[in-house]
Amino acid sequence: VPQKPWFYDLREVWKGYPIQSMLPSQYWYYMIELSFYWSLLFSIASDVKRKDFKEQIIHHVATIILISFSWFANYIRAGTLIMALHDSSDYLLESAKMFNYAGWRNTCNNIFIVFAAVFIVTRLVILPFWIMHCTVVYPLDLYPPFFGYYFFNFMMVVLQS
Repeated sequence: VPQKPWFYDLREVWKGYPIQSMLPSQYWYYMIELSFYWSLLFSIASDVKRKDFKEQIIHHVATIILISFSWFANYIRAGTLIMALHDSSDYLLESAKMFNYAGWRNTCNNIFIVFAAVFIVTRLVILPFWIMHCTVVYPLDLYPPFFGYYFFNFMMVVLQS
């Protein structure tokens, strides 16, 4: 995916839309991500109830809806960018948890600091100011808004919230 022009030039995300080809790597990325979030949604029912239980349910459902909708509406390029952006910090959080459970406090704390920095940059700067700008503004240069445009961007706001 990084060698594709739409990975760097966000206007390229919409070039040729709605008829865009899908790479095998994008297909598998979608299948793995969707399976992962369905598993999280199912496993949360048997997990220890935390105080953010409702927020997790909303997040997982919104993510499943976004992934599914971007698949069906052929928003594959935008979806791939959004998933990659979210995944860039997730593995750091899971690594910090793993080291915490292992009792490696210093390693856990250091990884958590890196996680916090990556999370802030990707989810609070890049996602709202570049990616959401790409999904809200650039499509309007090419086609009139339709239900899917509004729905996708509304769900992005829910996920961001």
